[in-house]
Amino acid sequence: MRAIEVLNRQIIGCDRCDRLRRYCAQVAAARRRAYAQWHYWGRPVPGFGDADGRLWIIGLAPAAHGANRTGRMFTGDRSGDFLFAALHRAGYANQPSSVSRDDGLKLSDCYISAAVRCAPPGNRPRPEEAANCAEYLDREWQLLRHKRVILALGRIAWDAALALVGRQGIGVSGRPAFWHGAVLKLSENLSLVGSYHVSQQNTFTGRLTPRMFDAVMMRCRELGR
Repeated sequence: MRAIEVLNRQIIGCDRCDRLRRYCAQVAAARRRAYAQWHYWGRPVPGFGDADGRLWIIGLAPAAHGANRTGRMFTGDRSGDFLFAALHRAGYANQPSSVSRDDGLKLSDCYISAAVRCAPPGNRPRPEEAANCAEYLDREWQLLRHKRVILALGRIAWDAALALVGRQGIGVSGRPAFWHGAVLKLSENLSLVGSYHVSQQNTFTGRLTPRMFDAVMMRCRELGR
């Protein structure tokens, strides 16, 4: 078994955050009417994709009726619809949709994880909950050996990525501000890129458009060469 698979099994079994575990279990038990026939995942959600990839995408956390339902990051909700369509256009995904763990989706040259691995109430994890998950980012850092670009989706993921690189001994002067399209060179062979999150609040209002996100994807491709 590959080391990344061992890590993902440990993530699935994590019970460090009582509030998050209770919330995920409650959502899984109640279910949403539209998904009444689903057996919800209801556990911490591991990363997935190509562990030898050069692009590492870090999101915020699983959605209550998205990844908390399906068991795969950005799968089964509108955020995932937007993200995977863009990844498909950019050549990172073999198909533009992601609806379940067995839908045939495969990522190439790209791995996806999150700052927090359990769905938080109101999509707002507490600082101590993000801190509990930090170890998993640290271990992914060590295992994703071919990474050239870290794409942070949203400010929380950006801050988590900055904290991550600091723990890895990479000095960053000041506190680089998050903005859509931000690029921070961490070393000769590694860059941090920022993007607005692919949430409905951004994509439905036009704050983040497919064209804007495609430009970020193109920049990630350039930096990853």
